[in-house]
Amino acid sequence: MTRTTEGLGPELHAYVVAHSEPVDDVLADLAEETAELFPSHKGMQIGPEQGAFTTLLTRICGARDVVEVGTFTGYSSICLARGLPEDGTLLALDISDEWTSVARRYWERAGVADRITLTLGPALDSLRALPREPLFDLAFLDADKEGYVAYWEELIPRLRPGGLVLADNTLSHGRVVDHDNTSAHVQGIRDFNDRLVADDRVTQVLLPVGDGLTLARRN
Repeated sequence: MTRTTEGLGPELHAYVVAHSEPVDDVLADLAEETAELFPSHKGMQIGPEQGAFTTLLTRICGARDVVEVGTFTGYSSICLARGLPEDGTLLALDISDEWTSVARRYWERAGVADRITLTLGPALDSLRALPREPLFDLAFLDADKEGYVAYWEELIPRLRPGGLVLADNTLSHGRVVDHDNTSAHVQGIRDFNDRLVADDRVTQVLLPVGDGLTLARRN
C-alpha cells in the first residue's frame, strides 16, 4: 500500500491500457485519423483508459441523459454514448463543424448516432438556452479551460441530485503547481479546481488519470 499516486511512464501506461477494456477498431481508427487530420490538436482527445473509465462510469451510475461540453472529433462522446441505455440521450456541444464532421461519421460507424444530438455554437450560450432545472444525470467537461468555471456554474443547476460531472485536464500537465506559469489556460484550471473545493453543492475528487480527471457528485 502507498499513500501517494505513482507516475506513469510510457511502459507502465501501455500496461494500464493493455489491462483495461480493449480499444475497438472504431476508436483506434478515430484516434489515428484525428492525429492525421489535426496533428497540432491530437492531444485534445482523451486517452483509451479514460474512454474505458467513462463508459464504465456512465453504466455504473445508470445515466440516461448526458451533456458533453467539448466534443472535438467524437472519441469521448462515443464512450459516453456506449454507456447509455438504448433510449438514452447525449447532448454534444462544440463550436467546430470541421472537428465534429469527423465525429458524426464515427458516431454512425459506432452505431450510437441515434443517441447523440449535436449543437454547434459557443457552449456557454447553448447551456444558458436550456431550462435552468435538473435535466442531466452526467456531464462531461472538456472544452476551453478559461471557461471551466462559467461552464460549471451553468451545469450544476441542470444536474440532477446524485448526478455526476467529469472534468478533464484538471492537472494541466502539472502546470497547476508551477507558480511561475500565469497563462490564462493554466489559471483557468486553477480557478476551477479551487471553485470545486469551496462548492458545498458537490463532493469531488481529483483523480490522476490522464492529465487529471475530476469527478464530482451533486449532493
